[in-house]
Amino acid sequence: MKLIDLSQPLYDGAPNCPAHPAVKSEIIATHEEVGWRVEYLTLASHTGSHVDAPLHKLAGAASLDDIPLESWVGPAYIADLRGIAADAPIDAKLLAAKLPEDLRDRIVLLATGWGQKRAKTDEWLHHSPPLSPDGAQWLVDRGIRGVGIDHYSIGGCTDPINSQTHTILLGAGVWIVEELLFPAEVFQLPQPVKFWSLPVNFRGFTGAFCRPVIVVE
Repeated sequence: MKLIDLSQPLYDGAPNCPAHPAVKSEIIATHEEVGWRVEYLTLASHTGSHVDAPLHKLAGAASLDDIPLESWVGPAYIADLRGIAADAPIDAKLLAAKLPEDLRDRIVLLATGWGQKRAKTDEWLHHSPPLSPDGAQWLVDRGIRGVGIDHYSIGGCTDPINSQTHTILLGAGVWIVEELLFPAEVFQLPQPVKFWSLPVNFRGFTGAFCRPVIVVE
């Protein structure tokens, strides 16, 4: 068995959503002082590779606790959108051209190439290609289980599109995984691939860090 890592690393000063606190990692114990080394982290729960539960957008909706662990694992189709322009919407027409019609209970992963652009630049922070509301509805209508993208926000960086896209997906019980990184080898794999994105077991949280991988047997 081989695991292909789709995660983005977290470290002190790592790029993240500008609306969230800056990522900080401090060493609060050292081998020289106490015989141990320990890091202290300051970051939002929606930082780096992470999942969104419905409670992230909808009051009273499901939190991470309410989603069965098995739901985060399953067959996934990768939509190869590399080369898409900055700010270009990922709409229903584009998705229909890149994905099979039968997506029921499948996971869809949107590979825009923005994972490779991850940096504190204006392009990465503010001009990612967003999944449009009609694209989100197209996925919901096909009964998908979850959807992922290689940027910190699946709906891009501006409202109302970002808010509408999250509301459509999470309101239909479709979980989201964000901040993926697609290495070139994944585009040579037969589809669907076997995808895992198990979140950290945070009680009552709206989202959590995860280690997304593709399993190749």
